[in-house]
Amino acid sequence: MKIAILDDYQDTVRHLDCFSLLKEHEVKVFNNHAVGQGQLAIRLAPFEALVLIRERTVLSRALLSKLPKLKLISQTGKVAGNIDLVAAQELGITVLEGVGDPTAPAELTWALIMASSRKITNYSAHLQDGLWQTASIHPQHNQLGRVLKGRQLGIWGYGRIGKLVAGYARAFGMRVSVWGSEASRLQAEQDGHQSSTSKQAFFETSDIISLHLRLHPATRGIVQLSDLQAMKADALFVNTSRAELVATDALTTALATGRPGFAALDVFENEPLQKDSVLLNKENVLLTPHLGYVEKDSYELYFGTAFQNILNYCQKCSNHSTEL
Repeated sequence: MKIAILDDYQDTVRHLDCFSLLKEHEVKVFNNHAVGQGQLAIRLAPFEALVLIRERTVLSRALLSKLPKLKLISQTGKVAGNIDLVAAQELGITVLEGVGDPTAPAELTWALIMASSRKITNYSAHLQDGLWQTASIHPQHNQLGRVLKGRQLGIWGYGRIGKLVAGYARAFGMRVSVWGSEASRLQAEQDGHQSSTSKQAFFETSDIISLHLRLHPATRGIVQLSDLQAMKADALFVNTSRAELVATDALTTALATGRPGFAALDVFENEPLQKDSVLLNKENVLLTPHLGYVEKDSYELYFGTAFQNILNYCQKCSNHSTEL
């Protein structure tokens, strides 16, 4: 089978242990992102199977209809709106999804919280320039970070990732307040955490807020400018889930007005992040390039499952052909 693996920015997939699963197939790994549906259609036209790295590539009906050779899409992790499943079914394209593990994104979330709270990246960057114990070159800015113990972490979305993050917070002596569905808040209370009485109270009282929601029509833009501006002036807003959960431009506007005072982001509306993004080069904003699941163990799990799905599909087709 002729297989394309898309958007492997770091050129790491072919070095994974699980890559050997595809040794009997013709595999092309693309390390750059195709811009535009036309360019992508030309790139993908020769392939029978595609392996997608999460939602980095969007496969619309218009695009799928231009890929007559395509038989299979193997998604790493769960399909989350990046594939037109109705169109795929109508065109006879099989879509298979894999498994996920909440550990890597939960750990990254905590790393961002720790680094932002203690201003680690600020101190480190200035140390490279020979500045000792300097977090800011602006005299009016506060140089000191702060500990997490005794502060309130607000978690919106108490699923698998949110629960892990809540556990880390408890280990660091933080109070955890959960907002979300009634079922999520009830589960949080059963686990010994607080649940906020309202969304307004959640934003007003939290020292740190971390989003852990799935993106779908009901959650798109669910965080509004008024929510963010209700946060404390020294509060930190963390998003390792999806940028589209926040209304467009709401966070940059809120940061400009001083509430919240800080942000730590791993996700962006347009990825890769453009060089002229207004989020870049701000002392109060910590950015990482969508690293939530980008680490060795997660890649072996995600790609190993995606590749095995391809092998299972081929075996099934082979068995069916033999039976005929």
